[in-house]
Amino acid sequence: MRYSNTHRSEIHAKLVRLAGRALRAKGPEGLAVAELMQAAGLTHGGFYAHFKSKDALLVEALACVFQESKRTFQGATDGLAPREALERYIDLYLSPAHRDNRSRECPIVALSSDLPRQSKQFRATFDSGLRALLTRLRDLIKAAGISDSEALAASVQSAMAGAVAVSRTLSDSQLSDELLKSARASIKAQLGLSGTALSGGTLQ
Repeated sequence: MRYSNTHRSEIHAKLVRLAGRALRAKGPEGLAVAELMQAAGLTHGGFYAHFKSKDALLVEALACVFQESKRTFQGATDGLAPREALERYIDLYLSPAHRDNRSRECPIVALSSDLPRQSKQFRATFDSGLRALLTRLRDLIKAAGISDSEALAASVQSAMAGAVAVSRTLSDSQLSDELLKSARASIKAQLGLSGTALSGGTLQ
């Protein structure tokens, strides 16, 4: 049976989305092509009709993950005043829901430790995605009337990613929650925000 180009592109997009989830949950080394194809309801041999190699898949999946993060950022902040939007983003990033959902987490948290072992193209795609995220955060900080926005964007993003990563090392869930709460308060104080938590929603 022959399928239309639309069908092929839909399957390709599905594989990239599934790979993005596996990439965040298991890392590049843990993403198994056979498992991916099985999850998509396809044979292992069909993989090469869509991708030249596993690395080509990883690069596309990573780009997709950063696009999802962009949509999440926009969805969390659209329609809010800049300072409220900043608080909203901080609350959702440093939430137990983000900490606990590895297949939907920020790629900075999920993949930073894997970068040294990955291809040049994978690292370049990560760098591009990270720079775009920092630019969006910088622009939001600047719109909120907070000075030194570029340095603060890098500092805030690093602190948030580090806090989520450390919170996962704690077996005591209450202590982990407290760490995230403390990080939220500290970062909001650094930005001169009110510190009032905004209820509802998740990062992804």
